[in-house]
Amino acid sequence: MNSELHHVVRQPKKQVEQPPLLILLHGYGSNELDLFSFADELPDELLIVSARAPYNIPYGGHSWYAINLDGNNEKFSDLDEARTSLIKIATFVDRIKEHYNSASNNTFLLGFSQGAILSYAFSFLYPNKVQHVLALSGYINDELLPIAISKLAIETDYFISHGSADQVLPVDWARKAPVFLTTHNLQHTYTEYPIGHGISPQNFYALNLWIEARLQG
Repeated sequence: MNSELHHVVRQPKKQVEQPPLLILLHGYGSNELDLFSFADELPDELLIVSARAPYNIPYGGHSWYAINLDGNNEKFSDLDEARTSLIKIATFVDRIKEHYNSASNNTFLLGFSQGAILSYAFSFLYPNKVQHVLALSGYINDELLPIAISKLAIETDYFISHGSADQVLPVDWARKAPVFLTTHNLQHTYTEYPIGHGISPQNFYALNLWIEARLQG
């Protein structure tokens, strides 16, 4: 399959005519094998595809967009690169769906950290291209969202989790997401865990249950 984003695939362990699809988007400095490491612990009927971000960074990592320091040592994000990545992800999702003939009405997008930030944005920029978003240790970046959100007919639901001791992306940033989603009448669950910037076993158990409920629905 011709795709711009390098990726790895776990075929469904159960043969399904049109399998539900889960796309994984890793965080800054990581790669497609990071989140994919827990693929075998996810529901058997899922087709799981983990994508590698398109930008290379030092020491072998990858990013969806650059994070730099300005003259005051304050971080800023290259949002032009982020928008380019969002376009690439949209094309990637379409090609994966077509190639594997996945279920058009049951696609999950799971992102961690930078991948979560883009997962949020993706769901608003490409309404209903995915039905379920799992945003782990991320936040909603207003600058990546379309202007007229209130006019979009979005039916996506959201699983949100964050570490209460996260020193990379402060939990206060994450807490704005449920407020934003409530304003737009979008279904979501939000949970904090007593950890830093990562995924605890309890967190993984909860997201697995959330996915299973939507596979049975």
